[in-house]
Amino acid sequence: MKQRIEQGLTALGLTPPPQAAGQLAEYGRLLLEQNRVMNLTAITEPDQVVDLHFLDCAALLTIGEDFNGKTLIDVGTGAGFPGLPLKILEPSLTVTLLDSLGKRVTWLESVCDALSLDHVTCLHARGEEQAHQAGYRDSFDYAVSRAVASLEVLCELCLPYVKVGGKFLAMKSVDSAAEVDRAARGIAKLGGRLLPRVDYEIPGTGVSHRVVVVEKVSPTPNGYPRRWARIQKAPL
Repeated sequence: MKQRIEQGLTALGLTPPPQAAGQLAEYGRLLLEQNRVMNLTAITEPDQVVDLHFLDCAALLTIGEDFNGKTLIDVGTGAGFPGLPLKILEPSLTVTLLDSLGKRVTWLESVCDALSLDHVTCLHARGEEQAHQAGYRDSFDYAVSRAVASLEVLCELCLPYVKVGGKFLAMKSVDSAAEVDRAARGIAKLGGRLLPRVDYEIPGTGVSHRVVVVEKVSPTPNGYPRRWARIQKAPL
């Protein structure tokens, strides 16, 4: 797994810290081990974990953003994607991994301990509730999400965390143009502005994905995010 990680990162044009490939390989081992008793990923082949999880997340470091020394929150992180690979590859990041399932958060804490990662907070909370808390709202340089939800929903959950001048990066499929169009009005209402999308190919797979980039241009109005049932029933 380590060799495939090193080859993939090189193909992406990345020069990670010396320990990063080994940390990612150990993360992959822990992921597959825990996946036997907890539903963390549908991807169970080590090579596919490298390609479709680690290299997919690593591609965020190739889209022209400067993550050095920044703060980042991963909303609905699940098994830690993309926030944990980003932290491993860019150790200067201060990362918050937020998820609503306590068992996943506990496991993520154990992974961070095993990999000796610092400046990572594993937070058990609901995204739409935590965004109203002081120290979280309008506070992060970046919010990221790889969660399976519509962009309209993701923007309402994630943009409130981003400080003015920061960005929300949503990992989407390349056929998401109509979804982006539908979300445009809500993005403006939440204080955001759509920037040009970035498409990329995962090395050696022929798989292409898209990063939807939303810049925070003004504070999110009070009242957003709404309650989860309301978000689902009436997307912005």
